[in-house]
Amino acid sequence: MDIAKLEFVPIAGHLGAEVRNIRLDRPLGADAVAAVQQGLSRFKVLFFPEQWLSHEQQTALAQQFGTLAKSHPWISVVAGHPAVHPLVTGRSTIVGLQAAHRARWRRPAALSGWHADLTAVVNPPKFNILRADSVTSRGGDTIWADMVAAYENLSDPLRRLVDGLTALHRYGVGYVPYGGVQDEYSERVRSVALASCHPVVRVVPETDKRALFVNPSFTSHIEEVSPAESAHLLALLFEHATRTEFTVRYRWRPGDLALWDNRTTIHAAPEDHEHLGEERVMYRVFVAGDRAIGPLGQVSRTVCGEDYPRA
Repeated sequence: MDIAKLEFVPIAGHLGAEVRNIRLDRPLGADAVAAVQQGLSRFKVLFFPEQWLSHEQQTALAQQFGTLAKSHPWISVVAGHPAVHPLVTGRSTIVGLQAAHRARWRRPAALSGWHADLTAVVNPPKFNILRADSVTSRGGDTIWADMVAAYENLSDPLRRLVDGLTALHRYGVGYVPYGGVQDEYSERVRSVALASCHPVVRVVPETDKRALFVNPSFTSHIEEVSPAESAHLLALLFEHATRTEFTVRYRWRPGDLALWDNRTTIHAAPEDHEHLGEERVMYRVFVAGDRAIGPLGQVSRTVCGEDYPRA
């Protein structure tokens, strides 16, 4: 491909760009891969409209950016494609179980939707590649937040505080059933014995920038402070990081593909389409990541479970 024609069109103030004049259904070549990686470092989330990739092509694309990671610790994959994980609403899938869980309990904190993927493991995915096969007639947008911008817009004293902190991330945060009553989703989540301790701030090696590395769906508590202080500080960080000015919202069309940095963003899955009775089919592939390193040299460590496996 002609690298000179590659275009990144920003679509929000801090993050998110549409990439034009590129086809992803064939090998990109070293120069194009490097250009996309540079764009990803700058914009955190890249959108590629109407690419219409197959499972094989999506997998091959991910391999150009690193080693494939196993799709998910406990969710099924596409037959014959061990790195491709289907996200389907309107069926008895993990997405459907999540929807039923939300409808039953209406718990806003951990189920606000904001998360980075699989931070309960010591080496969460580095990049995520998500493509849309079919979408709903309305709703179903995904939202991302820029955790580098969130960190940089904290006050100096607060940045100095969080630079030295670590936090426990685990499966099951917020899913303790009320009154001892379980449902299928909470049982499956609580059956996963995964927990890791990460720096609250991680340094991105490619840019040397710092990003907040906490999220409402996995972060249990900050280790160096009291439980009350941890709860208040995390609430402050979550509210700050998801301010509208740090976000980008994307309306999916069939065939679209998004590539984002799971280390420097959090995202919120849509919840506004589940009542429509329409099927939304997405496919996700992870690029394997490494342990986070904090500003003071803190390194992610396993508390329970194993390193996230390669596919």
